[in-house]
Amino acid sequence: MFRKKILLVFVILSSIFCFQTSKVQAQKLKTLIESGDKAFADNDFFGASIYYNQAILRDSSDIVMQYKYAEASRLNYDFDVAEKWYNKVYKADAGGKLYPECVFWIASLKKNKGKYKDAKAMFDKYAKKNKKKKDDYFVKKAIQEIAACDLAQLLIANPDKTITIIHLDSMVNSKVSEYAPFQVDTTLYFSSLRDASDRDKKHSVNFNKIYTAVQDSVKWHKAKELDSLFNKEAVHNANTAFNSDFTKVYITRCEQKNATDFLCGIYFSEYKNGSWISLQKLPAEINAEGSTNTQPAVGFLGTEEVLFFASNRSGGQGKMDIWYSKINADGSYEKPVNAGKSVNSIEDEITPFYCKPCQELFFSSTWHKGLGGFDIFKSDYKNNELGAPKNMGLPINSNYNDIYFSINSTKTEAYLSSNRKGSFFEEKESCCNDIYMFKLPQPPVDSTAKKVIQPKVDSTQMFVMQMKLLVPLTLYFHNDEPDKKTLAISTTKNYKKTYQDYVALRPMYKKEYSKGAKGSDIERAQTEIDNLFEDSVDAGMQDLEDFAKLMLKVLKDSERVTITMKGYCSPLASTDYNVNLAKRRMSSLLNYFMEYQNGVFIPYVNNPDSTAGSIVFLYEDIGELKARSNVSDNYFDTKNSIYNPLAALERKIQIIAISTFSAQKK
Repeated sequence: MFRKKILLVFVILSSIFCFQTSKVQAQKLKTLIESGDKAFADNDFFGASIYYNQAILRDSSDIVMQYKYAEASRLNYDFDVAEKWYNKVYKADAGGKLYPECVFWIASLKKNKGKYKDAKAMFDKYAKKNKKKKDDYFVKKAIQEIAACDLAQLLIANPDKTITIIHLDSMVNSKVSEYAPFQVDTTLYFSSLRDASDRDKKHSVNFNKIYTAVQDSVKWHKAKELDSLFNKEAVHNANTAFNSDFTKVYITRCEQKNATDFLCGIYFSEYKNGSWISLQKLPAEINAEGSTNTQPAVGFLGTEEVLFFASNRSGGQGKMDIWYSKINADGSYEKPVNAGKSVNSIEDEITPFYCKPCQELFFSSTWHKGLGGFDIFKSDYKNNELGAPKNMGLPINSNYNDIYFSINSTKTEAYLSSNRKGSFFEEKESCCNDIYMFKLPQPPVDSTAKKVIQPKVDSTQMFVMQMKLLVPLTLYFHNDEPDKKTLAISTTKNYKKTYQDYVALRPMYKKEYSKGAKGSDIERAQTEIDNLFEDSVDAGMQDLEDFAKLMLKVLKDSERVTITMKGYCSPLASTDYNVNLAKRRMSSLLNYFMEYQNGVFIPYVNNPDSTAGSIVFLYEDIGELKARSNVSDNYFDTKNSIYNPLAALERKIQIIAISTFSAQKK
């Protein structure tokens, strides 16, 4: 009896201890989440990610916590971590009810990693699902990014081979950020966070300082910090810019509002009697009260000298915009003018630089179509206005942030700042910007006319490249379609009609594939079917339509095109039957081309005229797909043999290759 009482007391005490321990753990978890939320609200995404990471280690099943950790990691440039947790949220949050933007952010991360085809598919998925929200920022951005992913693939396929990007060594770059480079003769001015002796303790960051590094014919010499005239203590000093005769210098000084936001103003100094005078703040016309005004650059619009700068003042197109102010002969400044809708967007345009000889404004943007993050663009100044921006392409741009483009005073080298792969870092990759440079290629000159010869852009080859980027182009079919239960090797059906009949079965696929499921598993099964149609079936049809439009353009320009197609069959049924089925499916694709726009392609098929466009269709041997362990071959198990998305993905044909060459024009 005594033993039983002792045992009972022990059990009670153990229960109390476990309860108290659980309570303490819950309180710790709550404290971690609250601390993370506070850091996130202060834009301290590094701090927030640390707190959320500790919270996730205690409870990794909470979808709210998963999403918070993904968000903080993305904003802290921990892209691998962010993608991992967004994917977990995406799978758990069937249909995106709690976090509809999750798929958008996954697409953005894929683009940042250079996975443009996958990113485009997910942006397209988001845009179509939310097409009714026409004025929504995310929808607008997704539509813009679909086009950007197409352009990015073209830019990657056509890098400028005349340019070699050079990463400046540790005499200039460090494990923290270096940016805003501009070279005057042999002296490079730039900004850096390397001075740990002057530190903003509240926000745990070093104050920016301006440095110079001298280049001789062999190497760079170790960078030196400018004196206190330019580098004031306990504020951020950055962004050196000069006027055309180097008698006036501009810089930016900023106070930190929170972990990522600043309030900046532009200052200037003049060179008088052999020295620079004390810095003075530019007037209110430039430094609009309550706004950030930064990144000055002097240029000429026509014959008028102007000061370009970036600002988030009211009256702009979006967040940070490019503005400019005419500099009068007496040194005063006129009311700033927005650079306009061609240059500025609903997002950020920053780091302007103007090239007077070429009459071009260079700047960086997160909105205009690019490779990822900030890309560098240029806009021509013609007819008294700045034109549509052109992406500077590879290797100047990357899928990381590329900012602060500048051309040195001798017009022989260009500089930029980037956190691309290869940049120095202390704790995590892509955290910090380094300075890069390249020699400016000298275009050929017509010795008789003494004019620079500008290379021509071959639009036909651009269209060809866009076609090739769509390959392999995969098309999907419903079970035993087209033309059920036949050994025929051809069909009269057009693939587009087969596709339309297929997508009409989407409700049936949802119903059949979710049979037997309960609770949230029903919704998860139906989401898998939605993903099958949106990501594969619909995407394939859209690619085919784009492919046909491009092919018509190149044929009209006398390009000779060879298209190689391949059908696939599953080993789970009779090989002979499935081989014939694969041939019927390829026949439906051929019919699509023959009937496209009332037969517009027919004159080009096997066209013997060597001076005109032509199409040749080639067929690879039928390929046999490997059996999947979770795909059924049981005729009566239609849920898994027909309606299972994995089974559906085996019912396909592909355009696997395209080759072209130009006709011999008369």
